[in-house]
Amino acid sequence: MTASLTQISGGRECLSNRVVPPPPARPGHRAHRCPFTSPGSFHHDSLKTKRGRSVQTAISPTASGHLRRARLRHFLRARREQITPEEVGLVNVERRRTPGLRREEVAALAGVGVSWYTWLEQGRDINVSEGIVNAVSNALRLEECERKYFYRLAGLNPPQRTEGHRCDSPDARMHALVEGWAPNPAYITDRYGRIEVASRSARTLFRIDARGDNCVVKFFTEPSTREKYPDANEVGRGLVAQFRAQSARFPEDPEFGRIAERLCECSPHFAALWDCHEVVGPNQSMRKIAHPQAGVMVFDRMVMRVPENPESLLTLYIAQPGTGSAERPRELVGSHSGVG
Repeated sequence: MTASLTQISGGRECLSNRVVPPPPARPGHRAHRCPFTSPGSFHHDSLKTKRGRSVQTAISPTASGHLRRARLRHFLRARREQITPEEVGLVNVERRRTPGLRREEVAALAGVGVSWYTWLEQGRDINVSEGIVNAVSNALRLEECERKYFYRLAGLNPPQRTEGHRCDSPDARMHALVEGWAPNPAYITDRYGRIEVASRSARTLFRIDARGDNCVVKFFTEPSTREKYPDANEVGRGLVAQFRAQSARFPEDPEFGRIAERLCECSPHFAALWDCHEVVGPNQSMRKIAHPQAGVMVFDRMVMRVPENPESLLTLYIAQPGTGSAERPRELVGSHSGVG
């Protein structure tokens, strides 16, 4: 910031970013209180008088923590309100009373609990890890300087980047994101619907590999996959509509045509749905899943684009309250502890 000369009482001049003690008060003259300080403010408390001398004291750690968390609260809320649902691939189907994303949407994008993110944004005194800061930074699409600012407000030192080395790889961050959604299942697919990253809960519940399985192909070529869904017709319709919408985003990519052609040959069901030309983008829906051990579970399913890689889609499942579905994914993972 460029320093400017500021005229002060007594005919002296000083740089505006330097502190110059005021002239001594004249007899009978009432000193004016600085309008920016008050008896209870940090600035006022940092100056104490000892034996007639003005002594500079440090701000207490407690006061410093309150100030830091207050800044964090305002910063996170401001950034959240500046991002529209459409920017992160959410379908805005209702009129919103407040701008930007909701707290639960940021929590979902970051892969953290809604209550935990709410406490963070409220400025509560909670411990924050580097992984959480990175996940929330990605969800809020923070620039490099904003990310470092967030680190400092969270009480952490920003990671020092070295030449040719990243502190955390995209794969590691994506893996931490989906695993952090436990016990609910979560996975990330590429542009064609192939699994890129899947949590243990998702691999156990859906019988998918951590990388490589194509969700669309499995559904229309494996009867055991379709049998998992009591509403299989609606599920298949949504998968095909999403696949077609993805193909339109990458019109120069011939792989979409090859996958569709193979599926049309081996699945009349897919061929019929493909001819309907329905499209659907990232969305929210209800999904029932039947498991031979856990029975029928009911989830709210959210599909959104991955902020760091818009080609990919993040799918999150949240057990519907009152359906008895909340603990079953955890129990399944425990009973299949030998599954990688």
